This record gives sequence, structure tokens and C-alpha cells, in this order.
Amino acid sequence: MKIIVTGGAGFIGTHLVERLSSDRNNNIVVIDNLHRGRVEHLPLNGRVTFSQADIRDCGVLTEAFRGCDVVFHLAAQSNVLGAVADLEYSFSSNVVGTFNVLEAAKCAGVRRVVFTSSREVYGDPDETPVQETAPLRPKNAYGASKAAAELYCRVRSRDDPEVVILRLANVYGPRDRDRVIPIFVNNALRGEPLTLYGGEQVVDFIWIGVVVEALMRAGFGELIHEPVNVGSGIGITIDSLAKRILKLTGSRSPLLISPRREVEVTRFVACNTRARSLLGIEPQIDPLSHLADVIEWNRVSTLVPNHPQVVSTGVIPKDHPLGYR
Repeated sequence: MKIIVTGGAGFIGTHLVERLSSDRNNNIVVIDNLHRGRVEHLPLNGRVTFSQADIRDCGVLTEAFRGCDVVFHLAAQSNVLGAVADLEYSFSSNVVGTFNVLEAAKCAGVRRVVFTSSREVYGDPDETPVQETAPLRPKNAYGASKAAAELYCRVRSRDDPEVVILRLANVYGPRDRDRVIPIFVNNALRGEPLTLYGGEQVVDFIWIGVVVEALMRAGFGELIHEPVNVGSGIGITIDSLAKRILKLTGSRSPLLISPRREVEVTRFVACNTRARSLLGIEPQIDPLSHLADVIEWNRVSTLVPNHPQVVSTGVIPKDHPLGYR
């Protein structure tokens, strides 16, 4: 089976590629422009090949998608503040790029495309947990771009290829950077302040292993016709997250409260009924149960940049039900 992973050198992408490559019958092609991705985190071998290319280049996609069975479309400007800072790149990558992926998939006869959307499409919801039927009212450029891309996906799914939409909550795990958990962890390890923008935000965190399992089932299971939230269903305040990181690291870093940033969603908890019934995903009772793994990975990567744990999932327990074998 030939499988394409756009954005496959990114945080979520590299974990998905590792899982896909565990099946010796898979031929995986990673397409990434390395805007945020890192090749050194990919298990490049006989089953995984890498192409440094941009999904905004239609010609590249048309050629790469030939003979492809499934496309996991992860490539995007995936950072809220980054999207606000560069609106043109956010729109061209997230909206135009998704359109290009769908068109190339259709021309190549791809069977299914799995699109990773975001909880940001909801904006600040009226109530939580948020069901997939809630109105889409994004409050920032990133959420708007994902909502627009979803609409193209839904139009295309009426024809070919099949399209499955997953709306991801706040994913965490080794290799992530420039988001709240890796920023807090790195600051705590260095003894630097942890800045809370408001501090009262409620966030739904979901472990990378659960997300990879959801992607696999979305790509190879029965076709799901409606968007599906992938979250823990448990809200955690930013303040409690920061204090837990300080306790696990033994850090004496101070907590600094700064004014809330208006572009950020203040409260989100996913309704995971569809994820349970359609994907068979059972979120963990404690969404942050793997926080110690992330801390250890960041500690090792800071002290020994070329250590094998930095370029593999060595800190993830091998016997974990959603671990990588």
C-alpha cells in the first residue's frame, strides 16, 4: 500500500509515520516543506521516503500521488500565533494547499484522504463539552483557515476521494515545540518563568499516541461521513498544568500572569461520543498521564541533542497499549 503523509516531518506526522512504517507492506512517502518539520525525526528506511516539497505546488502533488491509496493530510501552518503573524502563508497553506491535495487525490484515484482539522474551528463555544454539531465560529486566522479547508473537504467527499475529518484538541508529546506544554517544560527545566496569559483558560489535552490511533482508524477503518472530535473530554486549566509541570520537574520557576491574548480560545472541552462510537477511541482517564515522558524527552534533548531518544520514541513505554512497536 502506498501512503502519502503531507506534513509528515512535523510533530504529529513523525509519530504517524513511525506507526505506519511498522507494517512492512506499507510504502510511505512524506511530503514536507520543512517550515516546521525536521527530517531527523523521520525513520527513513526502505519503507519511508522523504520529499522536500510544498503542498502549494500542484505539480509536485500530481506526480507524488500516482498509485497512492491513502493520504494523511497534516501539512499546515499549525500555530495560532504564527497564522496571525503571517496571514498569507496561513491561507495559502491551509486553504489553497488543502484544495490542491484534494484535487491531486481525485486525479490520482486516491481512495481516502484523512484531514486533520482543529478545535479552533469552534472558537469560543457556547457550552462544553463541544459536540461536532456546534456552529463553526473561529476567532482567529488559524481557525478560519481550518474551517474553510473543512468545507472544501466536505464538498469533495460527495464525489471522490472519500474524506474523513478529524478535529484535534491540543495534542502533546515528544518532539513538539512552540506550544504551551513544551514551552512550560523547557522553561521549568531552565529555571525560567512560566508565563500564563490570563491563566484561567481551560484546555483539552490529548496524548499523541491516542491521536495516532485515531488517524490509523480514520484512514483504514470504515468510512466516517461526519467530522469527529479527537480529545480527552476533560478540561484542564493552564494554571493547574503549569503547577503540575513544576512539581514533576522539581523546578522553582515562578509563575507570571500576563494579560489574556484575544486571539486565543479561552475554553474548550471536546465531546468524544463520536470518537468512542465511530473510532473506538477510549481517551485516558488522566489526559496528562504522559507528561513525565515529555519532560524526560525535553530534558534529554536539551542535554544531549544527538541522543537516540531525541530521534526516536524511546521515552514512550513500549508496552503502552497505544505505544509503537
